Amino acid sequence: MPDPHHTLSTFTGLGTSAARFAARLGSDAELGSRHPETGPDPAYALRSWGAGTASPLYCPLPERVDDVLGKEVDRRLADWAVGCGFSEEEAEQLGRAEFGRLVVLAHPDCDDPDRLLISAKLNAAWWAADDLYADDTALGAVPAELPQRLALAMAAMDRLPDAGGFSHDLDEALREDRVLVALRSGVDYLARYGSPAQVQRVCYSTFAMFVSWTAYAAWKHKDEQPPAWEYLAARQHDSFYTSMTLIDVLGGYELDSNVYYEPHVRRAAIQAGTAAVLVNDLFSVTKDLADENPPGNMVLQIAAERDCSIEEATEATVELHNGLVRDFQALHRKLQASPSPQVRRFLRGLRAWMGGGFEWHSTSPRYRTGE
Repeated sequence: MPDPHHTLSTFTGLGTSAARFAARLGSDAELGSRHPETGPDPAYALRSWGAGTASPLYCPLPERVDDVLGKEVDRRLADWAVGCGFSEEEAEQLGRAEFGRLVVLAHPDCDDPDRLLISAKLNAAWWAADDLYADDTALGAVPAELPQRLALAMAAMDRLPDAGGFSHDLDEALREDRVLVALRSGVDYLARYGSPAQVQRVCYSTFAMFVSWTAYAAWKHKDEQPPAWEYLAARQHDSFYTSMTLIDVLGGYELDSNVYYEPHVRRAAIQAGTAAVLVNDLFSVTKDLADENPPGNMVLQIAAERDCSIEEATEATVELHNGLVRDFQALHRKLQASPSPQVRRFLRGLRAWMGGGFEWHSTSPRYRTGE
């Protein structure tokens, strides 16, 4: 029997760590969710949100609020944005969105502003791509052009082998678009701190997210309203799970790939990422309704499918969110049996991200004022 304090990453053989990990945890039935088996957890609370008229959201509490550190990360992020080709006005808007504050809230186990910039840069680049390419028609988003734009975004993030003159044309195109410059710069910065496996994990979770964006674009282009279940299927790959792939990088450790993708750990991460993005949908309803071609939003999909009011659809989304968080909470409790302190730290990081994400949405001008 291995030492229970021995980390999984020291086991040898392809898949060995994940196999031993799963054996210690038990079956899927033993890891059942929906009904946590123990009493109240002080790390969670029912929290009012928005105007306070809807039912509260069940969320983890933020583990750290450090506005001084957040302002410093935001200052560095704005300088970086200008260097990527964004205008001074756009950089100021980026500062007002407080992405630096988001990552400080979401990654409480990191207090190094340089390392926090990994997440700040990539989240800002993802948001810029989402706004400028996919969501905001006022900023130039054109559904019919999205797939080709995202193909270049993938080439910006995951450098391709040299192809002679074709590479020259590609590099020129990548230099001319500030979103592509930001994506490449963000990944290059990530590579200074993360392993090759961690870098590719981030890239490929991003590319999965891009596939969901093209589904939304197809629905818009065909003027179709997908059923809520189909939207949610896409949304689970277009969630804050992508941001959460950076948790161990910012924490200064690496979760072994075979454990990171072990089904129970991945389920917990997808639950956390989906719950966090439903918070985004809830806070974005007013902003999305103001768009002449509204982006996908779980509240809007439910309202359209059920032919109900926004208020009723909001309540259904809150119920879905709270169920996901309670499922995560139950699974997190079971996964405490892991012999790996890295797994336990990563799971706490998922919980912290949900708590920090809610806090940021509650206080960011982007959602308070519809910016």
